[in-house]
Amino acid sequence: MNYVLLLLGFGLLIKGADFFVTGSSNIARLLRVPPILIGLTIVAFGTSSPEATVSIIAALEGSSGVSLGNVIGSNIFNITLVVGLTAIITPLKVESETIRKEIPFALLASIVLLVLVSDVALQAMSANLLTRSDGFIFLLFFAVFLYYIFEVVRTSREKIMFEPKTLNDPWGKNIFFTVLGLGAIIFGGDLVVKNSTQIAFAYGMSETLVGLTIVAIGTSLPELVTSITAALKKQSEIALGNIVGSNIFNILFVLGASSVISPLSVSGRIYIDVILMIILTIVLLLFSRTRFTVGKVEGMFLVIAYVLYLIFIILRN
Repeated sequence: MNYVLLLLGFGLLIKGADFFVTGSSNIARLLRVPPILIGLTIVAFGTSSPEATVSIIAALEGSSGVSLGNVIGSNIFNITLVVGLTAIITPLKVESETIRKEIPFALLASIVLLVLVSDVALQAMSANLLTRSDGFIFLLFFAVFLYYIFEVVRTSREKIMFEPKTLNDPWGKNIFFTVLGLGAIIFGGDLVVKNSTQIAFAYGMSETLVGLTIVAIGTSLPELVTSITAALKKQSEIALGNIVGSNIFNILFVLGASSVISPLSVSGRIYIDVILMIILTIVLLLFSRTRFTVGKVEGMFLVIAYVLYLIFIILRN
């Protein structure tokens, strides 16, 4: 029964994210919010709403391993498998200055995470924790990122075009889809946390491993679907921007909000995963700088990297 409820939860997360992104994007356009702002915020953050919901619910229920593992595992999944599969379908062009700035910001967020979880090494404390103070630091960085986005919008305003068809969409329908999607995300997230932790305990798995694998993959499916769809439509900048924006949102907002709600204890094993996330972000930055394209060969490298990582964490448990 736990497996059925877990699959149901994932289904609600994926479909809920789809409804939420569609409805909220249309509402934003009806309010004449610039499309560039919609792409950098609602699309990226909307596809990360499952991670946010699962991690915050896990924090409220005291499952810090699921909360942390979900964010780190999702980010590694995004950088490797999502970017890799998308690049194999069609090479990802990295032409926009916005994208080139977002990847270093994602790297900065990862390094900040490594510093804040190293209490024992850096401050000689008895245990590693993401405290409420750490959470506010994350949220402060997130506010800086939002400020950067609004600056991008302000300086690009002359290029902004609105879609007449979308502006004629009915308000009621879009509000309904937004609320329905949000409800599905919240209910689905609750099902995923409760049933994944029960399955973990039944098989002797750690919460961290479940967060890094089952939960991380399940909550990252919206990013995978969105990026592959964008690639098939030859909108590769949207694909890469969605992934990088989601990773920034995951670390700064999701972990920030989760640790403000309830301080998160940090497993010693998670350090290797954080370091790997930093290395993979650097690799993505290097790939994107190579003729400003992530090609098919580089995509295959990233997919293989994720398979090897998955084998490593399963054997490590």
